Amino acid sequence: MGVDIGGSGIKAAPVDLAEGAFAADRVRQETPQPSTPAAVAPVVADVLSGFDVPSDTPVGITFPAVIQHGIARTAANVDPSWIGTDAGTLFSETLGRKVLVVNDADAAGYAEVTFGAGKGVRGVVLVTTLGTGIGSALFVDGRLVPNTELGHLEIDGHDAEKKAADSARERHDLSWSQWAKRLQRYYSHVEDLLWPDLIVVGGGVSKKHEKFLPHLDLRAPIVPAQLRNDAGIIGAAMLAAELQD
Repeated sequence: MGVDIGGSGIKAAPVDLAEGAFAADRVRQETPQPSTPAAVAPVVADVLSGFDVPSDTPVGITFPAVIQHGIARTAANVDPSWIGTDAGTLFSETLGRKVLVVNDADAAGYAEVTFGAGKGVRGVVLVTTLGTGIGSALFVDGRLVPNTELGHLEIDGHDAEKKAADSARERHDLSWSQWAKRLQRYYSHVEDLLWPDLIVVGGGVSKKHEKFLPHLDLRAPIVPAQLRNDAGIIGAAMLAAELQD
């Protein structure tokens, strides 16, 4: 099972690990407001109750935060009371089962390198998600380097995602070519630091990749993600299953 907790919605679906696809239709509920740990955990339980999930089924949960050994160290688009919360223990106790809690971008990236645009690519693969912020997931020969948070690099005196996220494009009413100049600055900087063999661009805006990716001139190939909004749930389920094994 994979669960994706976001600022606006909590989604879950069983995952076919052989195919990298949902095994049944996804279920979604609104994220409670305020989105405190005490409010969110019961909603996750309620979402999962809609499925017949055996007690030994691995459950992976994505969360919009740095997750270090199960503990939320930041809180993006959720209540700040999550910071310092042992999310792994909270969800395990609420659900009465073992769970794995993982950063949302890391989970989505893991699915992309296994079943999507990064499949079979050796070396360094960077998966980014462009949305309210910039999420990042870094892989070396398929192995995840967790919690990279590359959207928060300081570039030209600014937090990178404040200038280059899709929300910045909307907020400043930028044309696609204008936004692409900001993306060029961001990805060139990241490329100089990491020298990736491939860059994968996800997030909802990746559906319109033909409007901005052709404007970018980078050393590494840069391609749109393939799994899109399904990636987080799929990746979380995969990581949970691997941890159990």
